[in-house]
Amino acid sequence: MKRLLKIYFEKPELAGVLLLVILVVVFQVRSNGVFLNQDNLRGILGLLPEMGLVAIGVTILMICGEFDLSVGSVFALMPMVMAIMMEGGTPFALAFCVGILVAAAIGFLNGFLTIRYAIPSFITTLGMLFIARSLTVVISGGFPPLLPNDLPKWLFTAFVGPGALFRMSFVWFVAIACLATFVLSRTNFGNWVRATGGFLPAASAMGIPTARVKIACFMLCSVLAGFAGMIQVLRLGSPLPSIGEGMELQAVAAAVIGGTALTGGIGTVIGGIIGAVLIRVIDNGLVLSRVDANWFKFAIGTLTIFAVVANAWLLRRAKRIKSEI
Repeated sequence: MKRLLKIYFEKPELAGVLLLVILVVVFQVRSNGVFLNQDNLRGILGLLPEMGLVAIGVTILMICGEFDLSVGSVFALMPMVMAIMMEGGTPFALAFCVGILVAAAIGFLNGFLTIRYAIPSFITTLGMLFIARSLTVVISGGFPPLLPNDLPKWLFTAFVGPGALFRMSFVWFVAIACLATFVLSRTNFGNWVRATGGFLPAASAMGIPTARVKIACFMLCSVLAGFAGMIQVLRLGSPLPSIGEGMELQAVAAAVIGGTALTGGIGTVIGGIIGAVLIRVIDNGLVLSRVDANWFKFAIGTLTIFAVVANAWLLRRAKRIKSEI
C-alpha cells in the first residue's frame, strides 16, 4: 500500500491512464471494433487540441492555486476579434497578434484584480466569463462575420502524418504540451508555480514573486484558450459567438481527473491532457456504443467527483501512514 501511494503522489496522472485504457477496451468491444479504426481516431485526435490546449492552461493555473472560469468566453472572444479585423481588411498575422494580446489582457486583468483586491479567482473569472461573452456577441452584431478566403487554414487544419491521421492543430498541440511540460518540470518558473500553489506564505518568504507568477499563469491560461478557439473557428469556417460554452467546466474536470489538486501545488501537464483525452473518449465512445448522448455530462460529473474523493482519501491515507512511521 505504501508503495502504491508513493507511486501515485509521484505520478498522479497514472490513475487517469489506467481509466483511459479500461474505457478504450470497453468502447472498442461495445462498438464492435469501430472505436479504434483510423477514421474514428482521426475524428478524436482532430478535436482533441481544442479541448487539450484549454486544459493545459487551466491545469497550470490550478497548480498555481487559482481557477479561471472565463476560458470558455475567451475561447470565443479571441477569434471573434480576429474575424472582425480580417473582415475589415486586416492581414491574418496582424489580426492574430491583436487577438492574442486581447486574450493576454483578459488574463492579466483576471490576475491583477484577484491579487490586488484579494478576491477569490472563482468570483473574478466568473464575472469575466459574462463580460467576455457579452463582448463577443456585441462586436459580432449577433451574426458571425465572414472569414476571408485567403486564410492560411492549412497551417492549423490540414491533415498530415501517416494515413492523414492528424490535423496540423495536433502538431501545434503536441509542441505546446512539450514546451509547457518542460517549463513546469525543468525551470525555476515551474518550481515557483508549484511553490506558490503549494504554500503561498512559504513561497513569499523564500523571495518568490508570487503575484507575478500568478498573473503570468492567468495570462498563459487565457492565451491558450484564445488560441484553441481560433483553431476551432478555422476548422468550422465560422466564428460563432456561442462556441466554448461549458468549455471552462470541462477543462477544470480534465485537470481534476488528471490528478491536479484543487488546493494547488500538485499536478502535471500530462495529467491535464489525459483528462482531456478521457473526456473526448467518453464523448465519442458513448455515441459509438449507441448510448443516449445526454449521459455524457452525467459521466463527466461522476468521474470528476470520483477523482476528487479518491484524491482526498489517498491524501488522508498517506498522512496516516506517515504519522505511523
